[in-house]
Amino acid sequence: MAADIFADSFKAEPYWWEAARPTAALASTLPDATDVAIVGGGYAGLSTALELARNGTDVTVLEAEDLGWGASSRNGGMVSGGVNVGKGRTMEDDATRAMLAEAGAAYAHLENLIAREGIDCFYARTGRFVGAHTPAAYEAQAKRVEALNRLAESEAYMVPRDRQHEEIASDFYHGGMVVQRAGGVHPALLHKGMLEAAHKAGARLCAGARVGRIDGAPGSFRLSTSKGELKAKEVVIATNGYTGDATPWQKRRLVPVGSFIIATEELGEERVRALFPKLRMISESKRVLCYYRPSPDGKRIIFGGRAKFGQATPAESAPILYGFMCDRFPQIHGVKITHAWTGNVAFTFDRLPHMGRQAGLHYALGCNGSGVVMMTHLGHRTALNILGHANSPSAYEALPMPTVPLYGGNPWFLPIVGSYYRMRDWIDRRTAG
Repeated sequence: MAADIFADSFKAEPYWWEAARPTAALASTLPDATDVAIVGGGYAGLSTALELARNGTDVTVLEAEDLGWGASSRNGGMVSGGVNVGKGRTMEDDATRAMLAEAGAAYAHLENLIAREGIDCFYARTGRFVGAHTPAAYEAQAKRVEALNRLAESEAYMVPRDRQHEEIASDFYHGGMVVQRAGGVHPALLHKGMLEAAHKAGARLCAGARVGRIDGAPGSFRLSTSKGELKAKEVVIATNGYTGDATPWQKRRLVPVGSFIIATEELGEERVRALFPKLRMISESKRVLCYYRPSPDGKRIIFGGRAKFGQATPAESAPILYGFMCDRFPQIHGVKITHAWTGNVAFTFDRLPHMGRQAGLHYALGCNGSGVVMMTHLGHRTALNILGHANSPSAYEALPMPTVPLYGGNPWFLPIVGSYYRMRDWIDRRTAG
């Protein structure tokens, strides 16, 4: 099958890059000094830079690759507020309630940012359908709906299996949850818009400036980069799934997990609408989940998931994802794939986003699959802290950021953990019939 699924025009790179490729066009030369140095040029870093620059702060963003090379132009472009926060935690825990409420506010912040800056990124509040992979998963979702609506204003409701085709032309699930306060963006165009907004506000953007070492203390940091040394009064770490040796404390607390995505050839708007009647974003309750959606133009399918728990080329992962896609949509077997790519998602050991300060370094890290909304929000909140404009601490700021003994940032255990989770999912499905 593998050789038959690739279109003649197949590219092992993100479909999103067709509209907005990584660039150095807005890049500045590295200065000798800056008020705030931000390590990482994705959503978190740019959101921090934009707020600081709009308030007159001299800010420099240090990106190891071209601007837009990382996860901010590689993700699925699915946005929501609070759906993934607090999974596995009691919904009546005070800390979880505060996090859910803030996640709801984070979604509003993203919408306001897109509108305020006039970012043309195909944002649409289409809603999301979260498919339940078993009846038990459906019941677990039903128990969360009230809290999601009360705390995160999710506008969620349950859809039983006999009405599932109203949301998706698939029999794969046992019903599911619709979250109306959710939608999709073109992630690379969102990044491009934030990049241009930060540049217009006066932020300095340095491409190809990989940070190798950070020394000093607040007021007198020294950053050694591949383009020279930079002095800074404050430093923000916003590297997420690409966190390196320059910040070992942060690296020990993040687990970079590869997420793999494919894009089909154009199927046409009518055929895509038949598969996604309301053009919803789709995710699911499995431990090793898949996520998928119509493309912003409504003509093809963007399908992602954990094809591997280790290194794999896009050409190797694409046939696996293709199989997952046909499990959910048997009726599209035979369509071709035009793009396949991968990027790193930054998971934390408590599965929560984090912001804070350690050894004088600010950080906004741990997207856990909710990076578009949460990293943009936590970058903004980090900037408010630096400016002294925050009215109250973030719910994600007071959390201890855990690690485990002997972990140094190399997730050697992922294939073992991934195999275990796949087995649990298989058992659950088998038991549910």
